[in-house]
Amino acid sequence: MELDFKKTAFIVVFVVAGLLASRINFSAVLGAPNQSFTLFQFFAPSAGGLLSGVLGFAVVLAASLVDFVFAGKEATLLNLVRLLPLAFAALYFATASKRRGSKSLGVLAVPLAAIALFLLHPVGQQAWLFAALFWSVPVLARLFAPENLLAKSLGATFTAHAVGSVAWLYLVPTTPSFWLALIPVVVYERGLFAAGTAVSYVAANALFSRLSAPAWLRIDRRLPLAA
Repeated sequence: MELDFKKTAFIVVFVVAGLLASRINFSAVLGAPNQSFTLFQFFAPSAGGLLSGVLGFAVVLAASLVDFVFAGKEATLLNLVRLLPLAFAALYFATASKRRGSKSLGVLAVPLAAIALFLLHPVGQQAWLFAALFWSVPVLARLFAPENLLAKSLGATFTAHAVGSVAWLYLVPTTPSFWLALIPVVVYERGLFAAGTAVSYVAANALFSRLSAPAWLRIDRRLPLAA
């Protein structure tokens, strides 16, 4: 019962923190009036580092769903699909490390599927550089730098980017020039999101390493500031 209480308390605190962070806008979503990226994008994937992949996915999805309800967003297909990107980022962050075994290669199915779906779309075919440039990052990070925190953070944020972008491509009319013009903006935004994920994970890991953390909370003693 004690572990169940602690797990429930952690989930509630994370969801509340996610709700508050979702109220702080970082930058507008280009082509989407009244929609913005928020502070939640900076630390949501790190939940996957502290929890299992499935639990991290579920907790981030729950936080996104609570924000969806509290914000009174319209239940369009696009808005509902936009609940998923950060959850997949948390899943990637949780399973991208080589020390968790070859099964973690399954996380690469998301960016690889996103590249395929983008190239199958008539508009995406003409802006193939966008998908090839960005969504190869999670694949390369997992294969060649699975233990590097910044690489894993980049892989997580570009996994979220892949899910959201494919949904946008198929549900919102766009042009090839729209996607190609986004390239410098994406480099800037995702670089900041990755840095935020890495910093927030190091901070959370350091905090919980000094507390009486339950066994299900995964503490990495190798990270800076960890006790």
